[in-house]
Amino acid sequence: MVFSYSTNAFVEHSLAEAVKLIAQTGFRGVEIMCDRPHLYPPDANHKDLERFKQSLTALNLTITNLNCFTLFAVGNTWLPSWIEPDESRRQERIDHTLNCLDIAQFLGSPCISVPPGGPPVERDRKASLALFRQGLEQVLPKAESLGVNILIEPEPDLLIENSRQMNSFIKEFASPNLGVNFDVGHFYCVGEAPEVALETLFEKIGHIHIEDIAPTRKHHHLIPGLGAIDYDAFFKRLEELNYNKDICLELYTYTQAPCEAGLKSIETLKPVMEKYGFSV
Repeated sequence: MVFSYSTNAFVEHSLAEAVKLIAQTGFRGVEIMCDRPHLYPPDANHKDLERFKQSLTALNLTITNLNCFTLFAVGNTWLPSWIEPDESRRQERIDHTLNCLDIAQFLGSPCISVPPGGPPVERDRKASLALFRQGLEQVLPKAESLGVNILIEPEPDLLIENSRQMNSFIKEFASPNLGVNFDVGHFYCVGEAPEVALETLFEKIGHIHIEDIAPTRKHHHLIPGLGAIDYDAFFKRLEELNYNKDICLELYTYTQAPCEAGLKSIETLKPVMEKYGFSV
C-alpha cells in the first residue's frame, strides 16, 4: 500500500513543481490530475511524458492513480459528462478517458478515476444510466487491452452518489477492469458510514481518496482531524478486509497551502494508519 497525495491541491504550481513538493512533504506516492494546469493529454507529447516519468523515478514517487474527473480545459469540475444531452460533449468525455488510459499505461499507473455519470439532466434516471453505460462500453475495451483499471468515483449530487447505487450499476458489467475509486468523505456526505460502505463495495475498490468532512456533511474537503469522520473505525475495517491497494490524500480545497495541509494530514493519520498496519 502506498500513501499518496493528489496534485489537484497544487494547481498554483506546475506539474513538475507539484511532484517535487509532494516528495519533499514526505509522501511516497502521487495521484496526477489529468487536466490543466497539470497533465491534460492534448498538451503532453511523448518527450514531455518521458521526461516526467524520469522525474518521478528520480523523486522515488509511485503513481497511484490518474485523476481524470475534472475537465477545466474544456469545461468545469463535472462537465462535459457521460450523460450530457449534446452527443459531441459526451464524446469529449469519452475521448478524454481514452487518452488518459494511454497515459496511464505509459506512466505505469494502475488505474484512472472518472466521474459517476455527471450532474442529473432533464431525462429520467434510467435513460441517464443507459447513456453512462454506453460511454463506458466505448472505453472498457482499451482499458482491458492496456491492463489499466477504470474506477468510477461516486459523488454527492451526481448520477451515482452512494454505495447502493454504485453496487447496482457496476454489477451489470463483466469487465474485470471496471471498479470503484472510494472517496471516504463522499460517502459520509450522503449519510453513509464509510466503514459500512466499504463492505458493500469492497470487491470492486481499486483506490481510495481520503479527507475529512464537517459534521454538517457539507461536501467540502478538510484536513483529516478537522471534521467528523471516524478514521479509527475506517482503518480498523480496512485491516479486517485485508485492503492492499493504495490510499490518496485529496485536498484540492487547500491550494494556498498544500504542503502544510499535507504535513498536518500525515501528523493526524499516521498514528491510526500504523495502528492498523498501514504505512505512511
